[in-house]
Amino acid sequence: MPYTIEEKKTYPNPVDAVYAAALGAVEGLEGKVVNQDSEAGTIEVKFNKTIHGKVLGDRTEAKITLRANEESPDATDVSATIYPIDPVGRKLMFGARKGVPRTVLNWFFAHIEHRLDNE
Repeated sequence: MPYTIEEKKTYPNPVDAVYAAALGAVEGLEGKVVNQDSEAGTIEVKFNKTIHGKVLGDRTEAKITLRANEESPDATDVSATIYPIDPVGRKLMFGARKGVPRTVLNWFFAHIEHRLDNE
């Protein structure tokens, strides 16, 4: 069973607004930005196994890339790859709990959408 989830969403907002919303979503989900490059539109994040008091069971790492949409330059494509990690930060290849990366990714996109709606 593959634990890695890759997903892409498009938002009708400019890249800088979505990038700010993504950083806000990381903060809202109590994540830690490991690496970020606003010029390249990349963010690397680690999430703990407990988010807002809900114990998920596994830590996760996400790599997020933001690019201007090719068809509509005012829109932004957000690509995310997320997977469970062990306490040392290595990618888990077996023994991970089912659904943890999906839950964190759904929350992440929901936080982005909420922040963009409130602009």
